[in-house]
Amino acid sequence: MNPIIRRELFALLRQRRVIALQLLLALACGLLVLLRWPTGELADLSGGRSQEVLRLFAYGLLACVLLVVPAFPATSLVREKMKGTLALLLNSPLSPWSIYLGKLAGVLGFSVILLLMTVPAAAACYALGGMGSQGGILALYGLLGVALLQLSTLGLLVSSRCHTTDGALRLTYALVLALSVLTLAPHALLRGGTDPLAQAAEWLRCLSPIPPVLEIMGHGQVGTQGLGDPPVAGRYALLGLLLSAGFAVATVARLNHRLLDRARPAGIMTEDRSAQGRLVRRLFFLVDPQRRSGAASLWLNPVLVKEFRSRRFGRWHWTLRLLALSAILSLGLSTIATTGALGWGIETVGAALVLFQAALLVLFTPSLAAGLISAEREGGTWLLLRMTPLSSGSILRAKLLSVAWPLFLILCATLPGYVVLMTIQPELIPQVQRVLICLGMTALFCVLLSAAVGSLFRAAATATTAAYVLLLAICVGPLLVWLAREAPFGRDTVRAALLINPVAATLQAAETPGFTQYELLPLNWWICGAACVVLLVFLHVRVWQLVLPE
Repeated sequence: MNPIIRRELFALLRQRRVIALQLLLALACGLLVLLRWPTGELADLSGGRSQEVLRLFAYGLLACVLLVVPAFPATSLVREKMKGTLALLLNSPLSPWSIYLGKLAGVLGFSVILLLMTVPAAAACYALGGMGSQGGILALYGLLGVALLQLSTLGLLVSSRCHTTDGALRLTYALVLALSVLTLAPHALLRGGTDPLAQAAEWLRCLSPIPPVLEIMGHGQVGTQGLGDPPVAGRYALLGLLLSAGFAVATVARLNHRLLDRARPAGIMTEDRSAQGRLVRRLFFLVDPQRRSGAASLWLNPVLVKEFRSRRFGRWHWTLRLLALSAILSLGLSTIATTGALGWGIETVGAALVLFQAALLVLFTPSLAAGLISAEREGGTWLLLRMTPLSSGSILRAKLLSVAWPLFLILCATLPGYVVLMTIQPELIPQVQRVLICLGMTALFCVLLSAAVGSLFRAAATATTAAYVLLLAICVGPLLVWLAREAPFGRDTVRAALLINPVAATLQAAETPGFTQYELLPLNWWICGAACVVLLVFLHVRVWQLVLPE
């Protein structure tokens, strides 16, 4: 056996959190089946109830694959690089392909074990008579296997190119979001066309595992607006395998000693550039990003200054680049809002803007806030903070404010889209105000939850992964219940699940179709506000405990 497989797989299976994850997944699937199991002596001979459970079961498995699996391969190679053991692997008798296959087999072995924990629940659905529309349970597990291979190879490719665990996790989840969701946007815009661009969009959406799972579960007509689409399961299997092979070849090509060399370009000083180059640079950055920073003011919190100057997204040149990117996104979203309002209606465009902002918050917040305390503890710099005369409140306040600034810029990215909507229809101003309040509550909740989860761990990668999983479970899990509204969940159950979800409240405030019948406001504001207060108190107590002498 490849020694890397044994080391990777056994190291994962020996961790307590991995055992807890396996047990929780099996328990959740079992409870889902028991929820709709026939009571008394009655049975559903048509299999309708079983199909309802199978669909919700399939969507839950897909969400687990998309949210949990990428975290393990994304940190596999970068951990070796940070610990200095990657050089030992490259100097061993193992070939690059052996190293890669060992890493890949370890991740896939753990993922397959997770899927095997759900087999009893799937067997119960099959015993009830539930089958999908095209292949049923076997086809579902086959597609999930392709998704596992695709996401694992993608995570390993990102891990070979990143130098920090939090950067690898952030980039991996961004690519997973783009691969799973953003690839569906061109097809939604160009559906029904016969030109080559529409055909390319049709193939592009086959890169995502969401359409084939919907097709197998009999929900392939969702979002088609009455237009027939060709089958996508076979196309996804083909493209997923080809894409996985491409990711594997690209990763193995980097597994050599050049991977350990971080060549830094010498760079060119601004004064040495041409007049046109200096003009473009100053217009784009507003200030020279390579100019030496001035001394910090005595009125500033030194921890806040340290966070801004030591973290990539806190330094001025990255902040200005984020501002420029926000301006570009604002112009693009304004164009989409204008054209979409003419074809789709205000509600659809508003829902798209809300989902885009929520996705940005869920994507960026854990990577920024989960490592506020865990990264300091892992790097050994928390001891220096404990030695300073700063109080725990000052440290916590500076840490949270350092995350609030880039998130504020992210929220500002789509504000011109709302301005366009209010210009088209002025009576939307109260609705937009409610949406902005909900987005502010969502951002605050995401920051406090990620920071609170991160304070419980010493390793930044573990803290970031846990924050991602918990935040996505709160923001995405209730949407799965909403997707199964009236089958099998009733209106009261769906409303109770959506009440804890700030994203659902934002969609309801935007009067998104499918959410207008659930009264979530202002009760959701009270729930999120109370949760934020509890998380803030917990953070203050936790930081106070950590700054105490050992």
